[in-house]
Amino acid sequence: MLIIIIGLVIIAFAILFTFVPVALWISAWAAGVRVGIFTLVGMRLRRVIPHRVVNPLIKAVKAGLEININKLEGHYLAGGNVDRVINALIAAQRANIDLTFERAAAIDLAGRDVLEAVQMSVNPKVIETPFIAGVAMDGIEVKAKARITVRANIDRLVGGAGEDTIIARVGEGIVSTIGSAKTHKEVLENPDMISQTVLKKGLDSGTAFEILSIDIADIDIGKNIGAGLQTDQAEADKKIAQAKAEERRAMAVAQEQEMKARVEEMRAKVVEAEAEVPLAMADAFRSGNMGVMDYMNMKNVMADTDMRESIGKATDDGNDENTDRRKK
Repeated sequence: MLIIIIGLVIIAFAILFTFVPVALWISAWAAGVRVGIFTLVGMRLRRVIPHRVVNPLIKAVKAGLEININKLEGHYLAGGNVDRVINALIAAQRANIDLTFERAAAIDLAGRDVLEAVQMSVNPKVIETPFIAGVAMDGIEVKAKARITVRANIDRLVGGAGEDTIIARVGEGIVSTIGSAKTHKEVLENPDMISQTVLKKGLDSGTAFEILSIDIADIDIGKNIGAGLQTDQAEADKKIAQAKAEERRAMAVAQEQEMKARVEEMRAKVVEAEAEVPLAMADAFRSGNMGVMDYMNMKNVMADTDMRESIGKATDDGNDENTDRRKK
């Protein structure tokens, strides 16, 4: 019986030490943190891992923070990172930053790294943009790369825009500044005009950061966009002019073919009219309106006319030959 009793006692103590974190309770008591043993048992019943709440509490008490264990447990149950929140509160206290547990817990639950935000408030972060291209009024493309020095704004971390918004706004400011320059030489001579113009626009409004400075790290010349556009426009105008010229040529060819058709039509009419002449003469002979002598006289006149035309052509040819000989 004695052995059985001793075995039961050992089993009971094993179960007790497994279910009840006695070692953690002793560590908390040694650190000066008063945590009841029944509180630890209640954490087990609420499916809370005790050391993830008690260890950050010990750290906070040693750092001089007044934190209620119920708040830590509630933040853990809400899905937050208790240890990170405590580290952020300790860092904020050392840097004299006003940060309450409620705000730190809200920032952590919002998905942001509250410890990184506190560190960024103490040590500003530099964000480097890619090459951003803009076109000056003279048509020359200018590429600029900027380095943005930002500091986290604790008050605007919840609901504030992130780094992507800062980069997009700065890029928009760079493009508009380059586009308003009369020539690309102005931008190359005074690159600080970009940063000064962009800083005046208040690009950090509504974001989780405060822009401290914008520095142009690199600037380069790109393509001649204006010349390329003019070339493309000239090529397009040339193609349009060629198309219109081809259209006019096609219309002229069509009109020429139409005139040829009309000429052939008129020749057909002439041939048709000439075919009616013998018929009219035969009818004149039958009706007595024309005699044989009249017909012979008409033939003589026609022969005389042909002879005169032949003599005139021969005379003109002779004059042309005499003229050529005189010239020679």
